[in-house]
Amino acid sequence: MRNRRSLTRSPARRALQRGMSLIEIIIVIVLIGIVLTFVGSRILGGADRAKANLAKSQVQTLAGKVEQFQMDTGRLPGSLSELVSQPQGAAGWLGPYAKEPELKDPWGNAISYRAPGEDGRAFDLVILGKDGKPGGSSYDGDVRYE
Repeated sequence: MRNRRSLTRSPARRALQRGMSLIEIIIVIVLIGIVLTFVGSRILGGADRAKANLAKSQVQTLAGKVEQFQMDTGRLPGSLSELVSQPQGAAGWLGPYAKEPELKDPWGNAISYRAPGEDGRAFDLVILGKDGKPGGSSYDGDVRYE
């Protein structure tokens, strides 16, 4: 009898060793999915934020290169490509002032340049944001050299 009794388990012991039900497993998977979604959105949103900050810095740096071109040659460049390769008739050109990849924004779009600029400015430099279209807000907003 003793052997037989040890082979059978008491109801309390069986309840402790019972596995998780299907509902409990589904709840755990849903909770893990929610956490991963939150973490993923924070990480991916960080990439856009970093590109927007890079665009602000890039427009300022490129404006400095345009001004350096002007100081060396006595005129503003007709286009940003003149910062990369010497244009004809540009006496005093000491470039290259920029590399070709620097003429694109962090999203791969060409940086807009206009000389003379609007509102009496010597030139305008504009990065159109993530969407590559004028206007917008947040990451799609324009970044202008002021």
